[in-house]
Amino acid sequence: MASVRIREAKEGDCGDILRLIRELAEFENLSDQVKISEEALRADGFGENPFYHCLVAEILPASGELLGPCVVGYGIYCFIYSTWKGRTIYLEDIYVMPEYRGQGIGSKIIKKVAEVALDKGCSQFRLAVLDWNQRAMDLYKALGARDLTEAEGWHFFCFEAEAMRKLAGK
Repeated sequence: MASVRIREAKEGDCGDILRLIRELAEFENLSDQVKISEEALRADGFGENPFYHCLVAEILPASGELLGPCVVGYGIYCFIYSTWKGRTIYLEDIYVMPEYRGQGIGSKIIKKVAEVALDKGCSQFRLAVLDWNQRAMDLYKALGARDLTEAEGWHFFCFEAEAMRKLAGK
């Protein structure tokens, strides 16, 4: 198996990150919902006050190979605040290209997010998964996550742009 490195994304990774975001959307049958651009990823993730942080998983070339590292997965996260538990990290996306799944890359990304969370004083690490993605749910449970839908009955909601405009009177 090739060597895998999990590292913080750099601004130059935005093209690969966008490619993987599109692959994830296709996997989730939600391709039509991807509106983000490479420029927006740069502006929102690499400015003075980033809206998100990103880890990338890259396959390192074997010695003597001419090709450079290849980005095969990513995890986008941000910090939120729980009024009950305090500092929290939220993993918005985690994705590994299909041909690299089953090699522990997703687990490595999750473990790195947990490390970041602890380093930043977070008391919990949250993420969401589609109800049909049993493989991902099994992985998260195997790694120690608790299913809050099962345990506490939580449902997540989203106000899209039009709903926000109506709410704000704009």
